[in-house]
Amino acid sequence: MSENLANEQRLLQMQDLQDRLIEQRQEISATPAEGSAGGGAIKVSMQADGTVLGVAIGADVVDSGDVGLLEELVTVAFRDVLKECGNTQAVAIARLNPLTLPGQGG
Repeated sequence: MSENLANEQRLLQMQDLQDRLIEQRQEISATPAEGSAGGGAIKVSMQADGTVLGVAIGADVVDSGDVGLLEELVTVAFRDVLKECGNTQAVAIARLNPLTLPGQGG
């Protein structure tokens, strides 16, 4: 009988963990992030789950005619926003800790 109770508790813990993971995923999906480069000449907006919302490019960057510079700035802006997304995800996952998984004690 005691083993059945322990198994039921483990199942409830796993269901709780699954619910918390779903909540964190939804929170991450709803969290906006923005990266920029060139002093704001290029801006990339995303949701923290990686969904791109938009890219804004200042007219002065386009008017310069320097395609290489434009490509570099867009790359830097994407790296910047992806770093912010990663930080948001790390914070959300850290909220789940300390995790006590079934069979690991605690």
